[in-house]
Amino acid sequence: MIREACKNDLKEMLELYLFLHEKNVPEESKHLEQTWNKIITDSDHHLIVCEIGGKIVSSCVCVIIPNLTRNVRPYAFIENVVTHEDYRGKGYATDCLNYAKKISEKNKCYKMMLLTGSRESNILSFYKKVGYNSSDKTAFVQWMDI
Repeated sequence: MIREACKNDLKEMLELYLFLHEKNVPEESKHLEQTWNKIITDSDHHLIVCEIGGKIVSSCVCVIIPNLTRNVRPYAFIENVVTHEDYRGKGYATDCLNYAKKISEKNKCYKMMLLTGSRESNILSFYKKVGYNSSDKTAFVQWMDI
């Protein structure tokens, strides 16, 4: 089942992110709770999950960003695409990304952008297979040293 995350999904999401790039689950804190509440109550922030047998096994984030160009049409930003290693290759991430595309279409976005830190050819091929390209834009990242 593909759906948007709800308040009770925080623990499972933090555990799933261990298969993304996180090394550990953050400790419970007021900041974590406030951030989670902000994410799940923001109508432009969509945390999409694939649930199989009551377990969240795949996810992506789709943020709709208001915009003054392209006839004042928003665009969508996709991040944190992840699937639990035991569930990979079954189409669950594709299902999450297709759900994100429907949200983007509903919001009349003129484009969807996705960034990945992966250099693995199978992951890059996957993104191309589901409709993304790496030739239209050049991405730059500036990490903040806090």
